[in-house]
Amino acid sequence: MASFPQVARALQHVLTEVPAGLARETGFCRRRSKLSAACFVQSVVLGWLAHPRATLHQLTQRAADRGVRLSPQGLAQRFTPAAAALLRQVWEAALAEVIAADPGAVELLARFPAVVVLDSTTVALPDALADVWVGCGGRGARGSQAALKLTVALDLGTGRLAALPSAGKTQDKASPLQHAPLPPGALRITDLGFWSLGVLAAIAAQGAFFLSRLHLQTAVFAAGGDRLDLADWLGRQRRRRLSVAVELGAEARLPARLLAVRVPRRVAAARRAAIRAAARREGERPSAPKLALAEWTLLVTNAPPAVLAIREALVLARARWQIELLFKLWKSEGRLDEWRSADPDRILCEVYAKLTAMVIQHWVLLTGCWCFADRSLTRAAQAVRDHAVALIAVLPSRRGLLAVLAAIGRCLAAGCRIATRRRKPSLFQLLTDPTLGGLA
Repeated sequence: MASFPQVARALQHVLTEVPAGLARETGFCRRRSKLSAACFVQSVVLGWLAHPRATLHQLTQRAADRGVRLSPQGLAQRFTPAAAALLRQVWEAALAEVIAADPGAVELLARFPAVVVLDSTTVALPDALADVWVGCGGRGARGSQAALKLTVALDLGTGRLAALPSAGKTQDKASPLQHAPLPPGALRITDLGFWSLGVLAAIAAQGAFFLSRLHLQTAVFAAGGDRLDLADWLGRQRRRRLSVAVELGAEARLPARLLAVRVPRRVAAARRAAIRAAARREGERPSAPKLALAEWTLLVTNAPPAVLAIREALVLARARWQIELLFKLWKSEGRLDEWRSADPDRILCEVYAKLTAMVIQHWVLLTGCWCFADRSLTRAAQAVRDHAVALIAVLPSRRGLLAVLAAIGRCLAAGCRIATRRRKPSLFQLLTDPTLGGLA
């Protein structure tokens, strides 16, 4: 499991050994220069980790920490396609490091060998980068001419991270991570972007479990019986929560459990308002069954009731938002989708450098606070950023790295906790005691 010595070795490998080995292969170093590939990588990765909106002047100060003096203009000239190729491979090398925390003491998570949440986020890029990462066209970040999509798998128990980049136009279900094998007994949680009956059947064949919202266009059959009209069938139910054996898909007939929980009226009203607003944007009228089903939270799983009760399934479905919080941390705090330049090559370099910085930040969080169920990732990330400059200064020294990492660990243990709440329990409280959240 993750330890400070393991993170120290990974930092030195990714930020020193990897760029040194790639310097000539990527074309970053064609002749001898005072700014080596390793110094460049360390300066921009840890510089943007410490200050996500760092200027060229601030980045040259990080190079000075490594004993290299150069002007902001000189640094600006090094943001080339070769530098982008170098930084991309450094990021891929960081992702290849297998670093995971101890699972912790939350019984609901420890029940499974892994609880993997799979989701994606998109970074809109300048149109000039469409030949590198093509977008979808149209409106918004997901519709730009150039965009980078990150598909990420996060194990909620150990914090282990897997990520794959793809063009912004790539569908979620086309990512190779969609077909990543799971250990027997593991649980995978996804949203509807990854819905595929074939994939769910493959998960079941591996002896693993799935948990997902129900895709409303999927045919649902009573176990060994007729097709259910869900809106009509649920409308006739008097119970507020149901767990029934069903089969999914007109042809697949995948065995599963349908979990249905009636929501409060205000929640149903808000859902219907959102459905109608989305239909208006598309120039359509919402269907009556879809509006009727807004009264219910509908989940499907192949985990038996003894493994996953309804309350527990609802809590784990809510836990899927942990990966959304991770994306928010990368974008809102790490400024992954912000830059000060209009130069496409420099922007691409900054994106790759910040992605590497976010992976390094995640390593430190795993060693320092992942074992705490009541951790605040935002507060913890701030503590990591506060010490990033110190990491640059001690990078060549294993002993120095261990001392700085230990200091970060003490800060994380002392000041990154979330207070308990009586009226609206936090997720860590619900994971510990699923009965606190009711069945809404």
